[in-house]
Parts: sequence; C-alpha cells; structure tokens
Amino acid sequence: MKSKNLLTELRSLGKQELLVKEQECREELFRLRMQKSTAQLEKPSRIKELKKLIARIKTISKQKFAEEGK
Repeated sequence: MKSKNLLTELRSLGKQELLVKEQECREELFRLRMQKSTAQLEKPSRIKELKKLIARIKTISKQKFAEEGK
C-alpha cells in the first residue's frame, strides 16, 4: 500500500514539483553514498529505495511531458 500511496502522491504533483523532488532525492542519495564510503551508513536499504524513487519520478515526469506535447 505504501508504494500505491506514493505513486498517487507523485502523480498529483506538477512538473516543476517533480523536478524539485527529484533533485532532493539525488542530493540525499549523494549524502548516503558519502556516508557509505566513510562506513557511517546506518540504513543501506535506503540507497536502493532512493534509486527506485528517482526512477519513478523520472518516469512520471516523462509521461507528463509527453502528455503536454500531444
């Protein structure tokens, strides 16, 4: 259920908001990778979650931009 709620939330966002959300996720992913390299990462599964979230955001963004082009 968690992912379905997330998807509906992402789909309700505007294009600009999606871009901002993607940038925030990328920054968090960068910070987590730095923590991983210094052996300070507490939750390694969060990296995988963020990668999937970024992919979902990019997919939804692409769909919204395609709809605009039609």
